Amino acid sequence: MVKVNLGGCSSFVNDADYKAYVEKSLAALEVLENETGAGNDFLGWKHLPSETLNGTLVSDCEAIRDLWKSKGVDLVVVIGIGGSYLGAKCALEALSHQFAKQLKNKGEAPEIVFAGQNLSEEYMCELMDLVQERNAACVVISKSGTTTEPAVAFRLIKKYIEEKYGKAEAAERIVAVTDKARGALKGLATQEGYSTFVIEDNVGGRFSVLTPVGILPIVLAGFDMNAMLQGALEMEKACAQPSEENPAVQYAAMRNALYNQGKKIEILVAYNPKLTFLGEWWKQLYGESEGKNGLGIFPASVNFTTDLHSMGQYIQDGERTLMETVVTVENSNRSMLIENDPQNLDGLNFLTGKHVEECNAMAELGTKLAHIDGGVPQISLSIERVNEYNLGALFYFFEKACGISGYVLGVNPFDQPGVEAYKKNMFALLGKPGYEEQAEALRARL
Repeated sequence: MVKVNLGGCSSFVNDADYKAYVEKSLAALEVLENETGAGNDFLGWKHLPSETLNGTLVSDCEAIRDLWKSKGVDLVVVIGIGGSYLGAKCALEALSHQFAKQLKNKGEAPEIVFAGQNLSEEYMCELMDLVQERNAACVVISKSGTTTEPAVAFRLIKKYIEEKYGKAEAAERIVAVTDKARGALKGLATQEGYSTFVIEDNVGGRFSVLTPVGILPIVLAGFDMNAMLQGALEMEKACAQPSEENPAVQYAAMRNALYNQGKKIEILVAYNPKLTFLGEWWKQLYGESEGKNGLGIFPASVNFTTDLHSMGQYIQDGERTLMETVVTVENSNRSMLIENDPQNLDGLNFLTGKHVEECNAMAELGTKLAHIDGGVPQISLSIERVNEYNLGALFYFFEKACGISGYVLGVNPFDQPGVEAYKKNMFALLGKPGYEEQAEALRARL
């Protein structure tokens, strides 16, 4: 369960203003629940936890896991960009041992690596160095199959797998997560006989972590997807309540109240490095959903205490356009005490007998007070510990709050018209047929 604490905003937003935004958020929730707002054809994510737990999707993903295990697969390349990789990457970073590679803890699950999230030639060459040393399989994720970055990566990976294992075996080592009926990738999957999973038309990429887009890589990595869905289900229920106690309503109301007061930048803060990539997933979710029509809170992220030694000065004393949303982890999954040092050259013997995590917690509290005193309001979100259940709860909580918040802001939270501009320029500069006139105009500007 995600718990919301707005105490760090009390000196910035008075009760009347907050209540006004609660009413706006409850009205937005009603629009979202009744599916009468802009983008209402992209609301398939709302009931994914309950629907998926009652279906066969997780067991179907486990069947792929078992098939590849029987083939000795120890490396899976997951190809996708944006919402097609960020959720899975976030989950794997949060749930994995941070030094598994150095410890060579292979276990039974294959290593998951990502491709198609950039156009770096150096990255792809180094990825192929790894693939050539391992027993590899591939998950390619794209509704269309023509998005440039993943399509380029898939060309290269597909060619290698077919050459190494043969066409027939390659068909068992490639899984496509794509549209159910149309698109280049769907056509290729049908032609080649790949196993496929469907991205439903009514789920946008940034809301797709609890579809096969996220579920398949998470299952392949050996994590408990049912527990993640159970955590999301709890938030599905809690975030549907037309009440001021609804945590998604509370978060959406306060962040919009702060935005109205000139807090234009929201920093997502974690004090656990396992949650660093949560910030990357969250930035896409909110940036792509709200950044429209000259509006929107700019999403940024940091990991403390690390970034207190780089961004701390600006957050404390810089331009006062910032708000913080802190994800607090109440309990550590591991335990380590600080021991006494007879020489005490570092002067830290006062910490003897304390857990390292207690130091982290006090750093969090101290930072909260310092930043509030410095003019930075803070929303606190807390989870019990980092595990599948709580990560699923966070995913769903942020998604539901995003839909509410976008409607309060007055934008369609489920489209992304602005992302096409760079693509058109890129296609023209690369010489794609049909873009000749635009290419000439662009080169004249360069």
